[in-house]
Amino acid sequence: MTPFATIYSYPQNFRVQRAHALAALGGLELVDAPNFAMGTANRSEEFLAKFPMGKVPVLETSDGFCLAESQAIARFIAESGSKAEQLLGADIKTRAKIEEFSTFAEQEISANIVPPLVMTLLKIIPFDETRYNQCLGSLERAVKRLEVALKTGNGKFLVGDQLTLADIMVAGALHLAAKFLMDPELLKAAPSLKGYLQGILEIPEVKGAFGELQFCEARAKGQ
Repeated sequence: MTPFATIYSYPQNFRVQRAHALAALGGLELVDAPNFAMGTANRSEEFLAKFPMGKVPVLETSDGFCLAESQAIARFIAESGSKAEQLLGADIKTRAKIEEFSTFAEQEISANIVPPLVMTLLKIIPFDETRYNQCLGSLERAVKRLEVALKTGNGKFLVGDQLTLADIMVAGALHLAAKFLMDPELLKAAPSLKGYLQGILEIPEVKGAFGELQFCEARAKGQ
């Protein structure tokens, strides 16, 4: 049977893990592009003809439909599967709240976990303490916002009483942050968050995409 789509990226990209979780939830077969060499394959003429920015992750369906930008990819997969109404919402207000948290995941969480990890773990750019502290401060602010949502809701899901795209987008980004940045000091700001993440990331389809959830004792720091 032909897979629903192929996704192109480097290994252990949390944005790709989110896509795999959504595909599994929706009963879709999503495969990773084999032997994809970042830095060369994404600069080839063939790749750039389909994806002119040369960025990853990008997705190509079995019928040749090409899509870039991870938030758009996640939404497309969610809408293509068997749980579209649950994941995206059955009414306009629910859909709007799901979109709110999905955007929040990219702009307030992902945008503030990637620079510190690029500086401290990958060391692609020099460590900048000012930038690092700004990102960690913004991440703590985002965590506090999630705590408010969990306390005003049921504590299990961000929108309504069942799993949605909002949870996959947020928990997917925080799965990476937990391992390297979310130490006990940061978690003090959101006492409900740890249990929330454990609940989401124990859902079989989600766990299958991300693996075990780990919290660091000390955040990654540069010199």
